[in-house]
Amino acid sequence: MTDFLNALVALTNFVIVPGMAYGAQLALGALGVTLIYGILRFSNFAHGDTMAFGAMATIFITWTFQAWGISFGPLPTAILALPFAIMITALVLLGTDRVVYRFYRRQKSDPVILVIVSMGVMFIMNGIVRFMIGVGDIRFSDGERFIISARDFKAATGLKEGLAIKTTQGITIVTAIIVVAILFWFLNKTRTGKSMRAFSDNEDLALLSGINPERVVMVTWIIVGALATVAGTLYGLDKSFKPFVYLQLLLPIFAAAIVGGLGNPLGAIVGGFIIAFAEVTITYPLKKVLGYLLPESLEPDGLVQLLSTDYKFAVSFVILLIVLLVKPTGIFKGQSV
Repeated sequence: MTDFLNALVALTNFVIVPGMAYGAQLALGALGVTLIYGILRFSNFAHGDTMAFGAMATIFITWTFQAWGISFGPLPTAILALPFAIMITALVLLGTDRVVYRFYRRQKSDPVILVIVSMGVMFIMNGIVRFMIGVGDIRFSDGERFIISARDFKAATGLKEGLAIKTTQGITIVTAIIVVAILFWFLNKTRTGKSMRAFSDNEDLALLSGINPERVVMVTWIIVGALATVAGTLYGLDKSFKPFVYLQLLLPIFAAAIVGGLGNPLGAIVGGFIIAFAEVTITYPLKKVLGYLLPESLEPDGLVQLLSTDYKFAVSFVILLIVLLVKPTGIFKGQSV
């Protein structure tokens, strides 16, 4: 029984808890992608770098607060900086829409044109972030490091394996739940949210009903800016901030959105956790867990790792290919918001 508990703790420590945190981060990122697709009807390839920009804004404001002696006690100071970073990112997205996207939208350009335009925005935003904050790893998390430390867990339970839950992991999961609850309430209960859904369902009918399309677009970009900033900041707090990583995150984020059903918010959430657990599970070496569960004579000599962590983004790519070949509409049959 003790060996089983040790195996369960090891699996929880290295697969379940990290998978939950990473899944929440991907889900928030995929929600931004799916809102743009569902309402503005194009795939926004600049979303990963929007997350990087939002996280960068959070870091600058966090450093300012720390220089002023402002902290959030045991929690990261970045949580205090988030609202200000969201406002900055939303303003940048609204400015980008006015300067770039609105022209093509009024020209009724094909979605593929907007995709190409978003790629241009992606490169520009990536260059701005790298120029402003650099290209190296930046760790900006302060406060208490752990909710539960491995040492305390071992002392309390007497088990050989320790369970460590980082404060940033707990904050990620709780914040994601709050943000998703607010978003779904907004889309389903408020007049503006219902207008966005109507615009997504049938643009022409929505216009005939008196819905202001420019207002819908503005609110959409503000929400996307908030989601991108929160997702980017949570990822940076949990791992570290490095601009190029957010460009790489574009693959699992789009995979999550497509697997769940591009254009469906619930699908984005489910897809985020599917991609996250697939990546974490396939790249985790199972030697320790199997060592507890199997007889000594059958204990594996190797790591029992299906793929190295260097190839974790390949998992997203393979899952995306399978879904596009077998069920292109995704789990929830990609539909409007």
